[in-house]
Amino acid sequence: MTLGLILTRSGDTQTHLYFPTTAIVAVLYELEDGTSATMALVGKEGCAGVAIFMGGHSTISTHVVQIAGVGYRIKANLIQESFARAGPLMISLLRYTQSFIAQVTQTAVCNRHHTIKQQFCRFLLTLFDRLPGNEFNVTHELIAQSLGVRREGITEVAGALQKTGLIKYARGHIQLIDPEGLEKQSCECYRVVKKEYARLLG
Repeated sequence: MTLGLILTRSGDTQTHLYFPTTAIVAVLYELEDGTSATMALVGKEGCAGVAIFMGGHSTISTHVVQIAGVGYRIKANLIQESFARAGPLMISLLRYTQSFIAQVTQTAVCNRHHTIKQQFCRFLLTLFDRLPGNEFNVTHELIAQSLGVRREGITEVAGALQKTGLIKYARGHIQLIDPEGLEKQSCECYRVVKKEYARLLG
């Protein structure tokens, strides 16, 4: 799953359900003027393409690989057949979807009411929870696009967090030095979503 790979575009009929393992998939909403904002991130905890088993077959969102890595995909008809049997897979997918909706909802609230610094910290911690280590490649421009803010604001915040020793940043490479300290700089949204994922998915 290479950086920037588009898995499905808005309005497309979804042919596969994707399960990232070391990759991160961003669920984006794109406006008519070309700008976009990330509504949710999908990693090893879940799957991209929930419309397949929810009955919609398509969505207004676009799914794009934001952190390169690997994953698996399963054909839509196989997921639908298994889901229809109302067994353990159905229960797991519905629990995940509930946690996914919580992330989308909290992201909307966060983008409206919290500072760029808080949003940036939430974003980094969300990536950290879904990746095997504490380092990843992501540019200021990509983060700004994800949050729907100006790149200069992200650069300023990243510089401040680096000065306080919470992260290290160089040429699109970020290392989280102090995740607990970063969480203290974040808003309640990160903790709310993390708690919901733990409650529903274990």
